[in-house]
Amino acid sequence: MVKIIGLTGGIGSGKTTVANEFASRGIPVYITDLEAKKLMQSDYVLKEIRNEFGDTVFDNDVLVKEKLSEIVFNDPEKLARLNNIVHPEVKRHFKQWLSEHENEPFVIYESAILFESGSYKDCDFIINVTAPIELRIERVITRDKTTREKVLDRMKNQWNDAEKSAKSDFVIENISREAINIGIVKILNFLRIKQIIS
Repeated sequence: MVKIIGLTGGIGSGKTTVANEFASRGIPVYITDLEAKKLMQSDYVLKEIRNEFGDTVFDNDVLVKEKLSEIVFNDPEKLARLNNIVHPEVKRHFKQWLSEHENEPFVIYESAILFESGSYKDCDFIINVTAPIELRIERVITRDKTTREKVLDRMKNQWNDAEKSAKSDFVIENISREAINIGIVKILNFLRIKQIIS
C-alpha cells in the first residue's frame, strides 16, 4: 500500500524547493497550496466563500484573493472558517489523486498547515523543513513583495519550528541545496531500510 509522507514547514522555509527535489527524482508530489488555488475556482467553493464572506471579496463575480487574504490573515476565526470550506475539498481531491498513484511505494503530500489542519494524522511519516527565521522572512519579502510586519503576522498563524519538528520523523534545514540533498538521501536510505523502496 502506498505510503504518504507529509512535507511541511513554516512560511519561507523552502518546502516547495524540497518538494521539487523529490519530484526531480520521479516521486509523485501533491502540493496542497496549488491544488487549493485551483479548487477555489470551482463553483461550489466560490458559492461557499460568497455565503461566508459576502460580495465584498468579489469583483464582477471574480474572487479577489488579495481582499480575502486581508480579511483572513488578521483574524484566526475567519481563517478557520475559510479553511473549513477549502480543506474538505482538498482532502477529497487528494484521495482521488492518491488512487491514481496507488502502485507507487510512496508519495509526498506537501502542506504548510499539515499539523494545523490535522492532515498529519493521515501520514505515515512527516518531514519538517526549517530555516533560520531571518532567512525565512527575507525569502518571503522577496517572493511576495510584502513587508516584514505582514510576514510576521502570517507566521503567527502557523505552528513554530520547534513544535513541528517535535512531531516530525525527519527535519531538513534548508540553508543550501547541498543540505537539502543530504536530507533527502538520509530519508531515502531510511525508506530502503524499512523496505518501503528497493
